[in-house]
Amino acid sequence: MKYTTLPNTNIKVSKICLGTMTWGEQNTEAEGHQQLDYATTQGINFIDTAELYSVPANKDTQGSTEKIIGTWLKKSGKRDEVVIATKIVGPRDFVKHIRTGGFTKAEFTDAINKSLQRLQTDYIDLYQLHWPERNTNFFGVRGYQHDEAEKWNDNFAEVLRYLQDFIKEGKIRQIGVSNETAYGVMRYTEEARKGAPKMITIQNPYNLLNRKDEVGLTEVLHRENVGHLPYSPLGFGQLTGKYLDDAPKNARVTLFPQFARYHNENSFKATRAYNEIAKKHGISLTQMALAFVNDRPFVTSNIIGATSLEQLTENIDSIHLTLSDEVLKEIEAVHEGNPNPAP
Repeated sequence: MKYTTLPNTNIKVSKICLGTMTWGEQNTEAEGHQQLDYATTQGINFIDTAELYSVPANKDTQGSTEKIIGTWLKKSGKRDEVVIATKIVGPRDFVKHIRTGGFTKAEFTDAINKSLQRLQTDYIDLYQLHWPERNTNFFGVRGYQHDEAEKWNDNFAEVLRYLQDFIKEGKIRQIGVSNETAYGVMRYTEEARKGAPKMITIQNPYNLLNRKDEVGLTEVLHRENVGHLPYSPLGFGQLTGKYLDDAPKNARVTLFPQFARYHNENSFKATRAYNEIAKKHGISLTQMALAFVNDRPFVTSNIIGATSLEQLTENIDSIHLTLSDEVLKEIEAVHEGNPNPAP
């Protein structure tokens, strides 16, 4: 395994982070524990979850993933050996079963205390805002459309003050954002210049089918020393190639058709082209896609997810693959001809 540190900290994390959002829906508690056991033996020490999980959002399974991690932490006794990241939901209709407000002090108090209880720990290493409160482009929306009737008021400083209270209490160590834009990262960064705690990471979708963060955001990350934690590095499984023929019965998009973000015509066209590159060079499409993300200079840790140990093994082993200049050149040629088909 390769390691780095979370920006502006001495917290050492594996370059591959174990994503967990299927645990409690597609995966059982026993399977979640099995994945944790295997991943940690392979050197992974970074685990990402959220109060929303498992997915899809459902009041009957909400919080189940954190609970599964919590029972493993209690059983294994390895809390001090791992770095735990979790998230608070933002306001959105599909999470009204969790709470209906925004990022208020009361909402943070409720979310953090419940996550701590489910995780069976007294601190969270990295606490993230799962998506912004304001109207902006995320969750597959390509461009920003301004809403003159928007009721959101600028509260970046206020949010950081609330989070600073929990840092002082020792309930959270560091903070980050998710599904955020360059504007949001810079606004939080400007508040940090005034003495507020700094958002040290951003967790956004990033993969061969979605490189839109390279337009604007990655310059911010480099210049402001903010780490990128890519999620969906395989595009909901599209970049494994398993959907190129007959869709497998138990795959996520087959089970939950609403997750069709990476299944438009141009995404299939790009995936086929990337698959040809992988075949030409004798590597798996899965590992090529992950290795590309692993080695981006702005990436702190690549969040992988799997529903089987076989998938998990292949995903983790991508850390040992370095793509040649020839492969990278061919990847860029496909990207130039069909950029960001699935934002």
